[in-house]
Amino acid sequence: MKSFRDKRRDNRPHPSAKGAADVSRPRPGQAPARSEAPPRERHEAKTESRSEPNSAPRILARREGALPTEHLPMILEVAPNADYALLDSGTGQKLEQYGPYRIVRPEGQAIWQKALPAKEWERADAVFTGDTDEEGIGRWRFPKLPLGETWPMKHDGIDYLGRFTSFRHVGVFPEQASHWDHMAGLIAAAKRPVKVLNLFGYTGLASLVAARAGAEVTHVDASKKAIGWARENQEMAGLGSKPIRWIVDDAVKFAEREERRGSRYDIILFDPPAYGRGPKGEVWQLFEDLPELTDLCRAILTPKPLAVVLTAYSIRASFFAIHALMRDTFAGMGGKIESGELIIREKSAGRALSTSLFSRWVAE
Repeated sequence: MKSFRDKRRDNRPHPSAKGAADVSRPRPGQAPARSEAPPRERHEAKTESRSEPNSAPRILARREGALPTEHLPMILEVAPNADYALLDSGTGQKLEQYGPYRIVRPEGQAIWQKALPAKEWERADAVFTGDTDEEGIGRWRFPKLPLGETWPMKHDGIDYLGRFTSFRHVGVFPEQASHWDHMAGLIAAAKRPVKVLNLFGYTGLASLVAARAGAEVTHVDASKKAIGWARENQEMAGLGSKPIRWIVDDAVKFAEREERRGSRYDIILFDPPAYGRGPKGEVWQLFEDLPELTDLCRAILTPKPLAVVLTAYSIRASFFAIHALMRDTFAGMGGKIESGELIIREKSAGRALSTSLFSRWVAE
């Protein structure tokens, strides 16, 4: 089963694509307001009710007030470490170390030549082969020994499961570690209760980092499988007692309901795909729907928010586009907008592999 995250780089429709506005990661799930949820229930995956009538289109208007200050370009870099390393890249592929396994996967942006000799690449434990189009089902080949579907991984002391999916992803996007570290620092520095909303949460690493740092987390994704995987990760990390609500729902629908219910968050992460479908067939197109979701994110912030982080993968645009959107949306709120790219630093030749664009508003 494919989550929207598995399809995050897709550009064509697919019946089970990951949820865009939470489109294909688990989204259906309505959780009761936190004040109403019994302690035992609030950690369970919920499915939001779809009985309410379709909401009218959101009316967007340019906001008054001074624009936030800006910091750009900002390049957030992940270097090789004991848990993950980009060993080498080139000719449309990347060689990575995920815990105990050396893995080869396609990488369209690696248009240079490989730095390591062929014998180093041939030592791979798993190679993604077959149909490498994001729209098609691919296969994994295991040159040495057959491997199980999952294996234990670790990020900064948090245990989780890696998994060989049919869409070449393995359950974590290590370049996001820069955002996770930044978020954990904000939570710790706040010295007060912090509520985090993670839209398009996928397999939950960001949610686990936030919960470990002391936040109360709401994790939304449209894929039941992704939510199940995320809850496995929570138990594996020994964070089962942490306050995380796991919700299967469409991200935009969920954010709309939160606005009506008066639910508010101090930090919001949203990581939508370029294209996606939600659990009820909701269609998400990044450039058409992102302004509305960004506006919704502002609307459901607490009076003293900390940050809003937007990440955009595999889109044909400059980060200046989402930078301008975020700066306009947060006009009048002060703070600053930091925008740029997430990169992974290669171990072999020190080259930087760009993985995504980002823009984040941070209170000052």
